[in-house]
Amino acid sequence: MGHLKPFCSLAAALSERGCDVSFITVHPTVSAAESCYVSDFFAAFPRIRRLDFDLVAFDPSGIASTDPFFLRVEAIGRSAHLLPALLAASSPPFSALVIDIFLASTFIPIAAGIGLPSYIQFISSAAMLSLLAYFPTCSVGVSDFDIPGLWRVPKASIPRALHNPSHPFTTQFVENGRILTKASGILVNTFEALEPESLAALNRGKVVPGLPPVIAIGPLQAASLGEGSPLPWLHGQPARSVVYVCFGNRTAMSKEQIRELGIGLEKSGCRFLWVVKSKIVDREDGEVELEGLLGEGYLGRVKDRGLVMKGWVDQEEILRHRAIGGFLSHCGSNSVFEAALHGVPVLGWPGGGDQRVNAEVVARSGLGIWVKEWSWEGEEEVVMGEEIGERVRQLMEDEDLQASAARLREEAVKAVAEDGSSGKGLAEFIRML
Repeated sequence: MGHLKPFCSLAAALSERGCDVSFITVHPTVSAAESCYVSDFFAAFPRIRRLDFDLVAFDPSGIASTDPFFLRVEAIGRSAHLLPALLAASSPPFSALVIDIFLASTFIPIAAGIGLPSYIQFISSAAMLSLLAYFPTCSVGVSDFDIPGLWRVPKASIPRALHNPSHPFTTQFVENGRILTKASGILVNTFEALEPESLAALNRGKVVPGLPPVIAIGPLQAASLGEGSPLPWLHGQPARSVVYVCFGNRTAMSKEQIRELGIGLEKSGCRFLWVVKSKIVDREDGEVELEGLLGEGYLGRVKDRGLVMKGWVDQEEILRHRAIGGFLSHCGSNSVFEAALHGVPVLGWPGGGDQRVNAEVVARSGLGIWVKEWSWEGEEEVVMGEEIGERVRQLMEDEDLQASAARLREEAVKAVAEDGSSGKGLAEFIRML
């Protein structure tokens, strides 16, 4: 879902600017949430042509991962030879292919083979793109990285999978980093005021030489597919009074940590909207009752100032609501960009993947604060409720932080305007097509 949403947003933005857009959908989908989102998207944007890409079956037993996301990337790669026929059967002919970064090393050569320019949509931060571009140039193992033109990325912030050279993520990361120079351009869902250093370093050849244009086009607004279920509750809350708590689609906490988080939210004294995940959405959240996760009596104690729910929600609908005043987040890229667009200050609690790098962007830009001691990926330590409650109060009461986030919102709104930096970036991309 974290990759699907920004692609839908880009497709909608291009269609609204007069482009003839086709959207390739992979079958079968990984999760029910993904399938429903795709269906709702095409219903909302009937001008966008749907191209169904049916994957060939394969035996996953030989793959060194059971993660459904990586298995799906592997399945798409093994079906890549079917892409030219799919594109050739569509009319009118295509002028370019926009590719997800996870598929870049597989599909850029295929696009080149049929004479089709290819662009990468990079869904994470420009800082993370810098790490992706620089990482394959280093011959030593994982350590602190001084990225040219940027800052030092400590070893602890490097995605855990990259510490293992044989991990499927590492293989893909290196291959995709090496092929960046073969793309016609790289689209990043960020904006100048949020990441000026990273964008400048990438485009001036400081990170690595030979990169194509890196074009900031964000923050793209999510395609509006209707109200989400928490909105009626939010309508009844005072302005800027609610802290939104969500850790993305692929982050699941232990039962013990979930209970401590619940204690912290209760002790904070703040109103809150909490989306609980005990499993990643890609594996479908099972029928675990909230009462069993949170402890007997919890929902009753917080019912007057807290709403707790499970499953997928339309996060941008929540973040743009007038009642939201803070965001306790894992610092996934979509979450960071959406918070910036709506001026919601972030309390960062990153786990794995790109999240620590994104959390550094949050802290450096003034969008929020990052508690560097909090982490759960591969670590046993549980953050206690008392400390969580104190940090949540800090988030909601810090007037300087609120003002800084509001300033970034103004910058984001300027950026996505037609004459803004990202508006011009999207227009330049269309001219390139």
